[in-house]
Amino acid sequence: METFNEEKLVKYEMGDQDVFVGFANFEDAERYAAQKLGTLVEVGFKDGNDNPQITNEAGLIAQKLHFYVDAGPEYRFIHSADPEFREYMDQLQEIESDLKEESPEEKYITDARIEMTEDPLVVLKNGEYESVQTRERVKYRKHAKVYEIGVAFDRA
Repeated sequence: METFNEEKLVKYEMGDQDVFVGFANFEDAERYAAQKLGTLVEVGFKDGNDNPQITNEAGLIAQKLHFYVDAGPEYRFIHSADPEFREYMDQLQEIESDLKEESPEEKYITDARIEMTEDPLVVLKNGEYESVQTRERVKYRKHAKVYEIGVAFDRA
């Protein structure tokens, strides 16, 4: 059964290959590669811009990970697919609603707002919550090295 959303995948033309990234998890990328006869690759965005390179620096394939960010030892990124993500978001919602003294209805809307954020990441700096960002914003704002699992296809 297909669980990935092909419309959310991003296509890059790299040399003689088309490479797709944006998978929600490693298994979706594996399934996509098997169904479409592609090859799993690790794609690195290492210069703070949208300039992908095929690499193996983060070891995503060996570790069966779909996403990794390196912005230095003081930063840690928790992806929305990570079980820890929900814990952080629940804590943040409680703090936010307590500060605002929101009604139960408002708390529900706050939860929906976070859920609708496009591919969110919790950003921790020195073990403390810093912000919630998207994959794309992390590339530019943190000047981080972002690695994603991708599926490559040779062009005919």
